[in-house]
Amino acid sequence: MRELETGRVVIVGAGLAALTAALRLAPRPVLMISPEALGSGASSAWAQGGIAAAMDPADAPENHAADTIRAGAGLVDAAVADFVTAQAPGQIRALSGIGAPFDRTAEGGYVLSREAAHGFARVVRVRGDQAGAEITRTLIAAVREAPSAQVLEGVIATGLAVEDGRVVGVRLMAAGGSAPVLLRAPAVLLAAGGAAGLYARTTNPARICGQALGMAARAGAVVADAEFVQFHPTAIDCAEDPAPLATEALRGEGAWLVNRLGERFMPGLHPDAELAPRDVVARAIFAQTQAGLRPALDTRRALGARILTDFPAVAGACRRNSIDPLREPIPVVAAAHYHMGGVACDRQGRSSLPGLWVAGEAASTGLHGANRLASNGLLEAVVFGTAAAESIAGAVALSDAPPVELPIKGTAELPDPQLVARLRAAMTAGAGVIRDAEGLARTLREIAAVESAQLGCEPLLNMTATATLIAAAALARRESRGAHCRRDFPDTDGATGRRSRMTLAEALALRPQPEER
Repeated sequence: MRELETGRVVIVGAGLAALTAALRLAPRPVLMISPEALGSGASSAWAQGGIAAAMDPADAPENHAADTIRAGAGLVDAAVADFVTAQAPGQIRALSGIGAPFDRTAEGGYVLSREAAHGFARVVRVRGDQAGAEITRTLIAAVREAPSAQVLEGVIATGLAVEDGRVVGVRLMAAGGSAPVLLRAPAVLLAAGGAAGLYARTTNPARICGQALGMAARAGAVVADAEFVQFHPTAIDCAEDPAPLATEALRGEGAWLVNRLGERFMPGLHPDAELAPRDVVARAIFAQTQAGLRPALDTRRALGARILTDFPAVAGACRRNSIDPLREPIPVVAAAHYHMGGVACDRQGRSSLPGLWVAGEAASTGLHGANRLASNGLLEAVVFGTAAAESIAGAVALSDAPPVELPIKGTAELPDPQLVARLRAAMTAGAGVIRDAEGLARTLREIAAVESAQLGCEPLLNMTATATLIAAAALARRESRGAHCRRDFPDTDGATGRRSRMTLAEALALRPQPEER
């Protein structure tokens, strides 16, 4: 394998955490690795909700932290919740300062929306449902202008190089396949998204399939809370893959969930009805779907024609799929949306491996616990992108580093699409909204079979490593808590619980051998 060396900090990823870190590291030279055009394949750019922050004078970061802890079902690190929510208003002002076009009132204040499990309206938005795309676009423009930032597009990271227990570089290749190159670097930041694309029904971009987490796990990093996958209750039930999202803000505006009989079903399940925590609503949607009652989101009474102007992404998805939200409810389904688990890190974004930092959805910071509070995902990305950058800046000397020229030669094996489809189907069937020991064991066997069918493919090994950790951690947690629901262990073991921590070696020890086919 060809080896290169750079003095640049390598940032694997192109979403909000990666872009934030690249800007905060200036004037230290950085190299961003993006599989596609910068930002286009990142979950951040797809986020419809917004960023949660206590911007209302009647609200306070302490209230935001309390709601975060309550939603997290006993697993949120309270110190982390205090840290992140205290940073939130300043992060909103900083983003505004570089041009993020947040919606404003006539008096110049921020337009604030309320989402599920928030005690206040505190979600700052852009053009209704365009927050992720517009904030990402603003940061991309700033990164493009930063002399310290180099962006390599059309390139993927496939693995981490570890020497004497320290991460010393990253293996790279062309997104379309090429001979791998080892790039040695003084520090690596993994900010390449989550793992929801490992499921057959997901709201995430196609590339968000656990690659970053899998790379870190294969290098020996500790992974936390891997079993906690959040399923968004209102993905639009259509033929698109990934499924378009009917943002939670629609329910915040008063939209109702109904079934094909026209019956509302949430008021009888939770006092907050449609604004109950996401795990509660997702399980209700799943139950309605399983019963053949095709759940749907009825926006007609609450929004009427406003949905066309105030929520353009939702309106566009409806139009593409011949759904008329002015005349009929929007059919919805629970879909894998966000991974609360990830590479375990501290408040500086440091992983268990020296030389490796992590931020964004690839990280497990302790903020989300067993059930992420709505619109805390983008907030965590900017807060920990900043924190990781500050930590790296303190650990890496400022140096002149010329741009990296990556030789793209030869060919490399890419994942077999049929194996990827098989893996996604297995995760949905056995490690989805409702789980049990038999289904999880079957899923682990199927993951092993998929892996053994293409052992030489590093991108696939990253995916199977993450899938193994999710299913193994779910098998080990013998209770139901937050987004983790066990049919065979329906009760929660105490009001507070213990966060899971697991290495890939420990997860593999729980994985049965594949059955003969």
